[in-house]
Amino acid sequence: MLNGEKTFSHKQNKIIMNILIINHYAGSPKMGMAYRPYYFAQEWIKKGHEVSILLANNSHIRQFNPEQTDTIREEFIDGIKYIWVKTPTYKGNGVGRIKNMFAFIKTGLSKARYLADTLKPNVVIASSTYTSDNYVARKIAKLANAKYLYEVHDLWPLSPMELGGMPKYHPFIVLMQHGENFGYRKADAVISMLPKTKEHMSAHGLDLNNWYYIPNGIVLSEWEELAELNEHTKTQILGIKSTFKTTIAYTGTLGLANALDSFVLAAEKERDVAFIMVGKGPEKERLQNLIKDKSLTNVFILESINKQEIPSLLLMFDILYIGLQSQSLFRFGISPNKLNDYMMAAKPIIQAIDAGNNVVKEVGCGIYVEPENPSAIVEAVNQLKLTSKEDLEIMGQKGRDFVLKNHDYKILAQQFIQVIEGISKS
Repeated sequence: MLNGEKTFSHKQNKIIMNILIINHYAGSPKMGMAYRPYYFAQEWIKKGHEVSILLANNSHIRQFNPEQTDTIREEFIDGIKYIWVKTPTYKGNGVGRIKNMFAFIKTGLSKARYLADTLKPNVVIASSTYTSDNYVARKIAKLANAKYLYEVHDLWPLSPMELGGMPKYHPFIVLMQHGENFGYRKADAVISMLPKTKEHMSAHGLDLNNWYYIPNGIVLSEWEELAELNEHTKTQILGIKSTFKTTIAYTGTLGLANALDSFVLAAEKERDVAFIMVGKGPEKERLQNLIKDKSLTNVFILESINKQEIPSLLLMFDILYIGLQSQSLFRFGISPNKLNDYMMAAKPIIQAIDAGNNVVKEVGCGIYVEPENPSAIVEAVNQLKLTSKEDLEIMGQKGRDFVLKNHDYKILAQQFIQVIEGISKS
C-alpha cells in the first residue's frame, strides 16, 4: 500500500476493510473477558474484512493471560490477529494497574509506525475502558491515512470519580479527562455503548453528528447449540431444586458494585426460596461470612463456569436477578451482557438497578425494584410466585424477542460497519 492512498477494496459492491481494534483487556471465549471485540471481529471476518486486535498480555479480568518476553507478539486466534503487548503484572485497581496501562500506551505509541505500515488499517478503533488509547489510535490512523473511531464502554474519568471517589484534580483523573476530550474532538465517529451519553459527550467537545449508539449483544449460536453444563454444577443445582420449589439466581462477578448484600438479606425474609449466586470475585469471602452470620440455609454460592455453559445454566432457574449499587453514574444508562443473557433465557427478571434506561420495565420482561432494598426483592419474588405459568412465559418471551431484534451481534456488527462506511464516504 502506498502511504496516503485509500485502499478500501470492493467485492460484489461491498467495501472490504482492514480493521484494527485497540482494546487493552480484549479476550476470547477460551481466555475469558472481554468478549465484545472478539465477537465483532468474528462477524466482520465472515463478511470478508481483516481484523487485528492490539491488547495487553496482562489483564485482571481474563481467566488466562499469556506469558511473554517480546515487546510485541502476534498470534492468530479463530481468524483474528491478536497483537500482544508486553505489560507488567498487577492485582486490583491500584498503582500496579496504572503502570500496566501506561506500559501499554507507551508501547503503542512507540510502535505506531510499525503497526501502521504492517497492518495497513483502513479503520482504527480505540476501545479500551480507559481513555488514553485514543492517542495511540489517532497516531496509527494518521500514519495509515485511516479513519479513527472512539468506542466508549464506560464514561471515564467519571467512573473512577463517582464510583471510586477520586478527586477531579488528581493527576490520573486529569490525564484521563484529557484523553476523553481528545477522543471526542478528534475521532471521526464515537460509538457509545450507553444510550444516554449525548449531553455529557457534547459538553466535552463531541459534535453530536458523530455520536452513535451500539450496545452489547449476544451470540445466537451459543443459544442454538447449547453447551452441556458441567456435571458438578448441574448436580448441585438439581440438589437445591429438590429442596426448594423456587430458585432465584445471580450469575457473574461477586463485586462491590453488584450490591449482593441485599440479595443475601432478601433470603433471610424468604426462607422457602433458594437464592443462588454463580461466580467469583473480591466480595465472595465477605458474602460467605454474611451467609454464615445470618445462619442462612437457603443461600448458595457456586463456582464460576465457562462462558459457553451460561445458557444451559440460566435455563435451570425460575427467576434471574441483576442489581447494582445506587449510583448517579448510571444516569447515562447501562448495557450489561448479563441482562442480555437473562432475557435470552426467557426467564422473568428482577432488576434492582436505577439507571437512565430501564429495559426490564420498558420491555415488560420482569420487575424493577429499588436498588439495595432486600424487602423490595422479596416483594418481587412473591409477586412472581403468584403469577401464572402462562404469564411468566409471556414475560420471558418478551425479553427474548427484544434481544433477538436488538442485541444479536450479527445485527450490531453490521450497524458498526455502516457507521464506518458512512464516515469513509465523507
